[in-house]
Order: sequence, then C-alpha cells, then structure tokens
Amino acid sequence: MRQSRDEEFTAFVVARSARLVHIARMLCGDPALAEDLVQTALEKAYQRWDRIELGDPFGYVRQAVVNQHLSWVRRRPWRERPSGGAAELEPELTWSVTDPAAGVDRRLAVGRALRHLTRRERAVIVLRYVEDLTEADTAAVLGVAVGTIKSANARALRKLREAPELSGSEVGEHV
Repeated sequence: MRQSRDEEFTAFVVARSARLVHIARMLCGDPALAEDLVQTALEKAYQRWDRIELGDPFGYVRQAVVNQHLSWVRRRPWRERPSGGAAELEPELTWSVTDPAAGVDRRLAVGRALRHLTRRERAVIVLRYVEDLTEADTAAVLGVAVGTIKSANARALRKLREAPELSGSEVGEHV
C-alpha cells in the first residue's frame, strides 16, 4: 500500500532535514537563520510535493535552501548579520587529526575564513566541496554559467588559501 503524501513528506523531512540544515548553516553561519531557511524551503516543497517527489526531492529542496539564502541576503541588507558561532558552522567536517582540540580549532578557522567570502563564493564552496556537486550541477543550482562557477571557485579558494586563519594549516589544502 502506498504511503500518503503526508507520510512520504514526513519521511523525507526526517531523513534529510539534518543535512539541509547543515548546508544552510554553512551558507549563512547562523544556526537559527539556517533552520528558518530550511523551514521555508520545506514549506514550499510540501506545497509541490506531488510534483517533485518522483524526481529529485533532495536536490529540489537543497536548491530552494540556496535560493532562500541568496534571496534573504539580497532583499534584507538591513537585517542583523550573524557574528560568532563559527564553531557551529561545520560540525560534520572532519580531518584526520589525533588531537580533538585541533579539529575544533580548524573548524573555527574555516568558519572565520568562510565569512570573508562573498555570498556566491561561499555558495560555490559549500555546493562543490561540502555537497560534492560537479561544476555543472553547481551552476544549475545557482542558475549561472559554468564559467561563473569556475571563476568564483578559483577566487574563493585563493582567498581561503591566503586567509590568515588558515595559514600554516593543512585546512587550506582540504577546502
């Protein structure tokens, strides 16, 4: 027996919402805003669930989260900007370190360095390296040309490599 629309959507939310919130936190740096972005994206997805469930619902909602983030920043420049909270940006990010404190320091450094990127550069880095999307897929999510992704990626990586927070660390090589 086929599950109801609500049951299917609920199962999707339970299975994928943590990953969506993680992506949103990487994009905006603010845990509360990240949850709001995901909630708004999920509301929109629920309204269209019958049409998107057969395709790639995660891809659809992920793109909605990215669009919500870019739209929120673009439309509301007067709103408060997140500050601090870098420790929460990347809880799943792991490098092979023997000292747990060094891992925390690296996550904090990455969070600080990410805050210096433009919205587009940050979105490109998150989609390319956290979500492991191809350049073409990243371009499709952001609605730009592949060349734009390549140049934004190159600028962002250069900034991250030059970031004082990451100097002398292998973190710049992993991003």
